[in-house]
Amino acid sequence: MKSTAADAKTRKTGGIKLSALHPLSGEELRKIDAYWRACNYLAAGMIYLRDNPLLRAPLKPEHVKARLLGHWGSSPGLSFTYVHLNRLIKKYDLNTIFLAGPGHGAPGVLGPIYLEGTYSEIYPSKSEDEQGIRAFFKDFSFPGGIGSHCTPETPGSIHEGGELGYSISHAFGAAFDNPDLLVAVVVGDGEAETGALATSWHSNKFLNPIRDGAVLPILNLNGYKINNPTILARVSHEELENLFKGYGWMPHFVEGENVELMHEEMAGTLEDCVLEIRRIQEEARASGKASRAHWPMIVLRTPKGWIGPKEVDGRKVEGSWRSHQVPLAGVRDNPVHLKLLEDWMRSYRPEELFDENGRLIPELRSLAPIGPRRMSANPHANGCLLRRDLRVPDFRDYAIAVEKPGQMAAENTRPLGRFLRDIMRQNPKTFRVFGPDENSSNKLDAIYEVSKKLWLADYLPEDADGGELSTDGRVLEMLSEHTLEGWHEGYLLTGRHGFFSTYEAFVHVIDSMFNMHAKWLAMSNELSWRAPISSLNLLITSTVWRQDHNGFTHQDPGFLDLVVNKSPDVCRIYLPPDVNTLLSVADHCLKSTGYVNVIVSDKQKHLQYMSMEEAIGHCTKGVGIWRKASNDKGAEPDVVMACAGDIPTKEALAAVVLLREHFPNLKIRFVNVVDLYRLVHSTEHPHGLSDRDFDSLFTENKPIIFAFHGYPWLIHRLTYRRTNHKNLHVRGYKEKGNINTPLDLAIQNQIDRFTLAIDVIDRVPGLLVAGAHAKEILRNMQIDCQNYAYEHGVDKPEADHWTWPG
Repeated sequence: MKSTAADAKTRKTGGIKLSALHPLSGEELRKIDAYWRACNYLAAGMIYLRDNPLLRAPLKPEHVKARLLGHWGSSPGLSFTYVHLNRLIKKYDLNTIFLAGPGHGAPGVLGPIYLEGTYSEIYPSKSEDEQGIRAFFKDFSFPGGIGSHCTPETPGSIHEGGELGYSISHAFGAAFDNPDLLVAVVVGDGEAETGALATSWHSNKFLNPIRDGAVLPILNLNGYKINNPTILARVSHEELENLFKGYGWMPHFVEGENVELMHEEMAGTLEDCVLEIRRIQEEARASGKASRAHWPMIVLRTPKGWIGPKEVDGRKVEGSWRSHQVPLAGVRDNPVHLKLLEDWMRSYRPEELFDENGRLIPELRSLAPIGPRRMSANPHANGCLLRRDLRVPDFRDYAIAVEKPGQMAAENTRPLGRFLRDIMRQNPKTFRVFGPDENSSNKLDAIYEVSKKLWLADYLPEDADGGELSTDGRVLEMLSEHTLEGWHEGYLLTGRHGFFSTYEAFVHVIDSMFNMHAKWLAMSNELSWRAPISSLNLLITSTVWRQDHNGFTHQDPGFLDLVVNKSPDVCRIYLPPDVNTLLSVADHCLKSTGYVNVIVSDKQKHLQYMSMEEAIGHCTKGVGIWRKASNDKGAEPDVVMACAGDIPTKEALAAVVLLREHFPNLKIRFVNVVDLYRLVHSTEHPHGLSDRDFDSLFTENKPIIFAFHGYPWLIHRLTYRRTNHKNLHVRGYKEKGNINTPLDLAIQNQIDRFTLAIDVIDRVPGLLVAGAHAKEILRNMQIDCQNYAYEHGVDKPEADHWTWPG
C-alpha cells in the first residue's frame, strides 16, 4: 500500500488524526532525508567495503571484502525510525533508549550511532574521518571485529537483535520504575511470529503510568523473513488493526514506499504517539490514580531492503526476500554486480554528506541529540552507570534454630520469602520479584505483606479475599516465563535488581533466553566501558523429587545441564539442602554482579541440618565433609558418600544409617556439595577445586557413591578429569516416574537410601560376599516400601518421617 498526500491528511490512525499534513518544514525534510541517506550509505558500506570508504575513487574489486556478511533488508527501516526519534528527542528533550528486535539489523543501528559520535568516543580507532570510516567498515562482520546483531559492543544496546521474541519484554523491563524513560522498540515482522513476542504484547497491562516509563513499539512490516513472506504482512489493514486493538493497543499506521511522503507520515505519527504517551502519564500523575491505559503503537510498513537495489539479474530485490542479507553477491568477480554496487552506494550522494576529512557535515550533525540524550549514550542503556547496591537486611535474622541436625523439618523457601519481603521494603523502586503465578505456591508469599501483585485490569469483588492484587504492586506474575524473563533481564540491564522463581520443569521455557543473557554477560565482561550489572537470580523450585501429583511431565532437572554449557565466568549453580544454607546462598547471589545464579531448592518440608553459622561456613567452602555423618576421622575411608540437593542429601544420610547398622566398622566419609562448580577443575572454573583438594576430599582410589539432584551424567561430565573418576558412581534422575510418592520416585530412579547402601556393598572390597545378607534385607525393605505406597497412596511413615538418629 503506497502513501499519498491525501492518505496522510485524512487517514485516522487508531482514532487519532495525524498532527499535520506537513509536520516537517521543507528544510527539516531535506536534512532528515540527507541524514537517513548517510545512515543507509554506512549500512551498505559496512556490508561490502574494506577500503575506499567514501568512494573518492572508482570502486575496484580489491575495495570489497572477500567474504560478504551482514543483513541489508531490515537496516533502512531501523535507521528511518532512529532518525525520526532523534528529531523528537531534541524537540521535547526526551529521555529515550532504542531497542532493535529484527535479527541481524545492526547496520541500521550502527550507522546512526556512528554519525552521532558515540561510537568514536568509545572506540577511538573508529574516528569521525575517512580513516575511521574505513576501520568501521572493515570491522563489521569481520574476524576479530563486530557482529551483525546489536551486541554488547554496540553503544546504547541492551538487546541483541535476533533473539527472536524478547524485544518488547526487554523494553518493558527497562521502563518499569523509570518514570521519565521512553523505550522505543522496533519489532521485526519475522520476530512477531514467535510465541515469546506474542505473549509480550500483553505487557501493556502491567505498565503503571504514574511510576513507570513508557514503551513505544514500532512493528516494522517489511514483508519477508529469510526467504518466506511474513504472516502479519499478508493480512489486511483492518485485520491487523483489530489484532492490536484486541491486545489493548491503539495502533497507528505508517505505510508506503515514497520517501518524501513516508518522512512526513512518520514525523507526524511518531509525534502524535509521543504526545499521547505524555497525555496518559500527565493525567495519571495529576490524579494519582493508576489505571490501565491504551498505549499507542506504530505499524510501519516499508519495503524490505528499502531504497536499495530494485532488481539484480532480472529478479526483484527491493521489496522481496532477496534483499534480506547481501543483495549483490560475487561483487569481486562479477563486473556487472560491482557496477551495480557502486551505482547503489553513489545514489546516496556521499559527497554531499561528508566533508573533505570524511566527517558528517555540520548541518546534519546538528540533527542528533547531544551528550546523554543520544540514544547511543543514554545511561539507561549502560545500566552499570545507574546501578546502586541493594540495601539488604542481615540474612541471619531469618534463620531457623537447628539444635540437632536432621531431626526437624521446615519449608526451605518460606524464610526466603520473608527475606525477599524485607529487601523489597528497603528497595521499593529498584527491586522486583518475578514469577509465573507461583510465588504463593513456592512459599514466597510473605512478599505480599510489602508489595502486592501488580494488576491494572478489571477487579472483581472476590479479588479482595486473598487475591493480593494492587495497582501499585511490584510483584509481577504472568503465566509466561518468556515475558517474565524478558522483563527481569530488561530491569537488570537498566541498573536495577530482581529475583525470579519458577517450577523446575518449566524453566526450560526460557532456555534460549538464559543462553543469550549468559552470552551477553560474557561479552560484556570483555568491555571496559560496560561495568557489571546486577546478577540474574533464578530460583528453581517445585523440583523433580517432589512431584507427588503432577507426574512425569513435571520431572526434568535438565536445566542445569544447559547452564554448564555457558561461560564459567558468568554462571553459578547452588543446591542448598536446607533453610539456612538457602538464606546464605540467596544473600550472596543478591549482592553479586555479572552472573547468572541458579539456585535449586524445593518448596516442600525438608529436614534441617545446619545452624546458621555452620551454613555460612559450609556455603563459603561450597563443598565439605559433614563430620556428624562421617566416621573416618584420622583414617582412610572405605567409601565416600557424596550428595548434592535436598532429597539426595536425606537419602544419602539414611543410607549411611543403614550401612552403620549392618557394618559398624565401615569407614564412611560424608561429603555435601552446595556449589556444583566446586567439582570442576580449578583451571576450568573460578570456583573449581585443585586436583590436590579434590583428591583430599574424594580420595584417589576409594569408591564414591554420589547422590545427585539432576541427571547423573552431569556429575561425570564435571569430574571426568579427576584422578578417581573411574571409581565415581552417580545416582540421579533417569527419566523414570509418574504419579509417585517421593520415596517410590527415588526408588525408581535408584537414588533411594536402599539403592545407595547396596551400591556401597557392591563397590567396597570385602563387602561383596560378606554383605550378601545385608543386601537381601535392604532389597526386601525397598520392595516393602513400594508395596506400601501402591496400597496406601503415601510412603511408609517411618520412611517419610525419617530423621537422623545421631
